[in-house]
Parts: sequence; C-alpha cells; structure tokens
Amino acid sequence: MYNVDLSKATNWLQVINMLPSLVDLSLSYCSLHHIQPLLHHNFSSLGTLDLSGNMFNSPVPKWIFNLANLVSLNLSENNFTGPFPEGPVNFTSLTTFKASFNSFNYLLPKWLFDLSNLEHLDLSHNMLSGKLPNVIGKLGNLEYLYLSGNLFEGEVSEIFNGNFVSAEMGNSSLILLSLYGNKLTGALPESLGQLSMLKYFAIYNNRLEGVVTESHFSKLTQLKFFYASKNNLTLKVSENWIPPFQAEHIQIRGWNIGPLFPVWFRTQKLITDVDISDGGIQGEVPTWFWNLTSQIRFLNLSHNQFVGEVPIISVPSNEYGDPWLMYLGSNNFSGPLPQISTNVTELDLSDNSFSKGLSNLLCEAKNRSYKLEILNLEGNDLSEEIPDCWMNWPELRVLILRDNNLIGGIPKSIEYLGNLRSLDLGRNRLKGSFPSSLGNCTKLHKIDLSENEFVGKLPSWLGMRFPTLIVLILRSNKFDGELPQELCHLKDLQILDLANNAFVGIIPRCIGNFSAMVKGKNEVDDLNYSYYMGVLIESATVTTKGKTYQYDTILALFTSMDLSSNNLSGDIPISLTRLVGLRSFNFSKNNLTGRIPNGIGDMKVLESVDLSENQLYGQIPQSFSSLCTLSFLNLSDNNLSGMIPLSTQLQSFDQTSFQGNKLCGLPLLVNCNSGVKVPNGEYEEDESDKDEVDWFYISMAIGFALSFWSVCGSFLLKRSWRHAYFRFLDRSWEMLIAKAPIC
Repeated sequence: MYNVDLSKATNWLQVINMLPSLVDLSLSYCSLHHIQPLLHHNFSSLGTLDLSGNMFNSPVPKWIFNLANLVSLNLSENNFTGPFPEGPVNFTSLTTFKASFNSFNYLLPKWLFDLSNLEHLDLSHNMLSGKLPNVIGKLGNLEYLYLSGNLFEGEVSEIFNGNFVSAEMGNSSLILLSLYGNKLTGALPESLGQLSMLKYFAIYNNRLEGVVTESHFSKLTQLKFFYASKNNLTLKVSENWIPPFQAEHIQIRGWNIGPLFPVWFRTQKLITDVDISDGGIQGEVPTWFWNLTSQIRFLNLSHNQFVGEVPIISVPSNEYGDPWLMYLGSNNFSGPLPQISTNVTELDLSDNSFSKGLSNLLCEAKNRSYKLEILNLEGNDLSEEIPDCWMNWPELRVLILRDNNLIGGIPKSIEYLGNLRSLDLGRNRLKGSFPSSLGNCTKLHKIDLSENEFVGKLPSWLGMRFPTLIVLILRSNKFDGELPQELCHLKDLQILDLANNAFVGIIPRCIGNFSAMVKGKNEVDDLNYSYYMGVLIESATVTTKGKTYQYDTILALFTSMDLSSNNLSGDIPISLTRLVGLRSFNFSKNNLTGRIPNGIGDMKVLESVDLSENQLYGQIPQSFSSLCTLSFLNLSDNNLSGMIPLSTQLQSFDQTSFQGNKLCGLPLLVNCNSGVKVPNGEYEEDESDKDEVDWFYISMAIGFALSFWSVCGSFLLKRSWRHAYFRFLDRSWEMLIAKAPIC
C-alpha cells in the first residue's frame, strides 16, 4: 500500500504478525505514528519491508534487524531517533538498506560493514558523526552509497581505502557516491580516478583542500554528474587536456581554476549544467563557449573577472518546458544589455558595468511573450527611463533594478506583471508618486523603492492590495502626509522601513495588528525564487543597531520597524508592545512625546531600540531590565528623568545611550541623590526623597553627630559587633545583586 491513511490502525503490527507467509510489505506514507516492539515476530518470510514516510518519531525497534530473509529495507523519512541498534544483526541477504531523512545519531554501526551483499546504502540526511571508517571499502558490491547531509568528519581519503576503490581490482561496481554536506577534510585522493563505473559524484559543501589533477579523472569514463562546489580545491590540468568523460553536469564553484578560461570544456558535447563561479578566471569568455550556451540549461559564471560584451543569449525551445538559467553577475561585463530569446527563465547580470538603458533588452522584440521569471540588473551603470513595454514579460516574478542611474517614473505597463513577487528599485533617481500601476501586482512579497525621489502621500490601497507583503522599504524619499491606517492590514509584514521621509501626524494605533511581528515570522514559506536552491533567495537591506545589514537566508526570522527621521508626533502607541516577535524598532528623530510604554518588557526578543532625539518624558520603564537580548539602545536627547533601571544589559551600554536627558544612575556618573557627577567612577545609591525640606537633612546631621560615636565606639570596643555589622553589609549587597535582573 502507498499513501493510504492508516492513522487509526493502532494494531497494524499485530495483524501483520499473523501473516507468516508474507513476502513483501509496503506501508509507505500511510500516516502510521506508532511502531511497537515485538518479543516474537512471525513474518520470517519477509523479503521486502518499506515503512518510509510515516514519521514514527521514536527509536527504531530491534526486531526489524532480526528479519533474516530481508533483501530490501526502507526506513526513510520517519524521524527515527537515537543510534542504530547494536549487533548482532541477521541481514545476510540484504542488498538494499535505506534510512535517509531521519534523526539517527552517533557512529555508523559496526555490523553495517559485514553486509557483504549490500548494493544500495542510503543513510543520508541524518545526524551521524565521527570519522568515515575505511572498512566501508570492504562492501565490495556497493553500487550506490549515500552518506550526504550528516556530520561526518576526518580525512576524506579514508573512505577510498577499501576494496571498492582498490587499484588492484581494476574495476569497481560503484556507480554513485554522495558525500556532500559533511565536515570532511583533506585532499581528494587520486584513487578516485579508479572508479571506472562511477557516474555520479557529489562532495560539495565540505572542507576539502589541495590540488586536483588529471590523475583524479583517469578512468572516470562513465562520469556524468560531478558536484564538488564550495571546497578549497585547485584544478591543475594541461592546456590540451581531453577529459575521458562526456559529462552532463559539472559544478565546481569556488575552485581555483583560473586565470585562463578552462579550454577542456570545449570537448564536453553533452554538457547542460555548468557552475564555475568564483573560480578566479579572467579575460573574455571565448566565442566557442558562448555558442555552447545554447545547450546549457544552467550556467553560472558569476564572481569571476570576465570582461567584454555579452552577445545575444539564444536558447532553443524544448517540449518539456525546462528552465534556462544564466547567472553572469559580479564580473566586469560592459556595453549594452544583451537581447535574449523568449525561453530564458532566469537572468542575473548584476554587479557589472552594463550601460545605456533597458530598451535593448526589454523592448526590441515586440508582440512576443517571454518566459523570463527572474531579472536581476542590480549594480550596473544603467541610465535613462524605465521603458513602458512590460506587457511582454507576464511571467516575471523577481525584478531587481537596484543601484543604477535610472530616472523618471514607474511606467504604467508594470501593471501587467501580475505574477511579480519581488520588486527592488532602490538607489536610483526615480520620481513621481507611489505608482498606482503596482496595484495590480497583488502577489508581491517585497517592495523596495528606497533612496529615490518619490513624493506625495501613501495611498490607502497600499495596505489592502498586497495580502502577502513581507518587506516594505520606502526610506530616503520625499513621501509626506499621514501614515494611512490601512497599513495595519499588512498582516505578513516583517520589515517596515519608512525612515527619512516627511511623514507627519501620529503613529497609527493599530500597529499592533502586524501579526508577523507578533509571531516573529510569517506564513509565506518559500522565499527561494530560483529553480536552483540557494541561488537567489529573497533579501532585504535593513538599517538596525546603527548599521546597515543585508538579510537573506534568515529573512524569514527577522522583524524590524523603522520610522526614524520624519515629523511624526504624539505618543508611542501602547499597541507596539503587542509585537512580541519584533527584533528592532527605530522611532528616532521625530517629535514624539509622552512616556515609553511600560509593557516594552514584554517584547522579549528585542535586539535594537532607538528612541533618540524626540521629546519623550518620564522614567525609563522598569520592565526594560527584562530585555535580555538587547544589544543596541539609544534613548539620548529626550526629556527622560529618574534612575536608570538596574540590569546586566542596561548598565553595559555606553553613556551616550542615555545622554541629553535628566537621568541618573549607572552607566551615567550622576548620583541619583545629589544630581552631582561622582568622581573617579564611584557611585553610591540612596533612596531618600529628593523633595524633602532641608530641615530633614539638618536634623539628620545632628542625629548623625550624636549617634556616630555611640555606634562606632561600640564597633571599636566589641569585635563581635564589628564582625556582625560587616556580615550584614555583605548580605545586603548580595540581596541587592539578587534583586537586579540578570539576563
């Protein structure tokens, strides 16, 4: 059975145990949640057992490993926990063992290396650790070995010290070897080149280093897929090297393969996937390679030092509609933007030196419908106005024109981009009001119009048309007027940045309705827009803690609100304190009055608070002392008064965080009793009422003079009194420390 709901079948194992002649049992993805231990099992004839995809969330029961006639065992995707059971294990006939995507930990079990008939072993995506023992090589019949996505460490060469890569054997049965996503170190051994049957090799995302030569590929005549990116490896082959293989996918991102372009790619007639990004390659891309791109569906040449112009990017159509992805960013390409054929799906030309306008790319071929979904032109020298021909690009999901010299307004034809998820036009010279044409782009997750020259009021529909908006950044423009109440309908909003504009009026009382800032995350799961995982993830440029950061992979977990440098007035809404998932807020450089809300201590994950340069008054709320994650605080230049609350966090900030107020107490060197600066950094706390008349102090002075010698004289004469007094001081100090919140 497959994908049958058996969630209510609590006795399924007892029923099966009554079938002694059962040979094949498949219960994959059947919503089983419990698997009981068995003292005796009667299905000894079982040859195939598939329990994958049931999420048992428990240790794997021992009885499974005593099924002597098993040929195939699949335990994948069950979240089995703990180590594998200890031996002995009766698996003499087992040829296939799959246990991927669980939570198995600790070391590989020793009995595993005695399964001499094993052909397919998949333990990927667990938490297995330790060094890879060289006895794995004793499994001489292995054809498929998956150990990726674990915590294995040590020299990668250990796994090659065994029979299945023995040069003496001449042949090896291994077809697939997947070791990516571990902590393996050392150099790739030359014995890799002896795996004559190997078609698939994946070792990316490890910590390998050293030199790879022609010897590493000497007998890899069957190699089709070679994934070894994100290792510190250097490829050194002769200029006229002809590889023994005809590969389809070669990904060696981060290898040192320059400065010359690798000519051996010219021999790869079947290649469809190339990643040589961050390879230290210089100069122009050869014409023969540009011609080869017509068959390459994924091309990543980014983060090199390529120069020259990019020719017309022409790719053929295919009946399956496969995506065509081209990433040429972070080079020195120049000239006008290239024209592309209608089948290109993703195009990244960011951080180059392309000049002139967008028309050559966008408007040359009219009356065509392009399949482009991602267009990234950030960080070039593009100028002129944004052309009005977006009706030809209905599939566009990501449009990034940030950091150019574009002028004018946003054209009306933007309204045809109904599939748009991310729009970034920041850091240009664009003008006009907030574009009404964006009202049709209702699927947007991000709008960034920052650092332009937009003017006018924000439309009320802004809060109504974008139900899944996560990021709204309009900072450093000339927007004015009051903030519309409708903004509070943006329930998924995580980052709101309206800083450095000319907004007036009060902060909307409904800001506590930003539910994503309450939860600390939103309900939008997938912010990875590219077909290739991790190539393009939604990002946002955020100013927090007095600095500017780029958030991408953790964007889904970050929340921020910045209304600084406007003309906002009134008090801080109490509803702000409902945003208990907010990590940063900045209301500085406004005309805010009133008190800091007492409930601010409920915002337990706050990391950055800036309320400086306002007209806030009253005391700093005592609840501030419970903000244990706070790492940046600026309350300077207000009318705050009273004592700074005691906590390990607040006293750790610099005095500049509190200056320009009427505050006292550490870290300021102002005595809360006298209001006088304490010399030599000494501070003494006194809770006497400052507003009492001088007669109190006069009588206190007289009383002190009369009682001083009677008390102190006793201390001088009686040693036991003296010791008791100092023990009392010690206990009092300990109590004071205990009462001060410690984060």
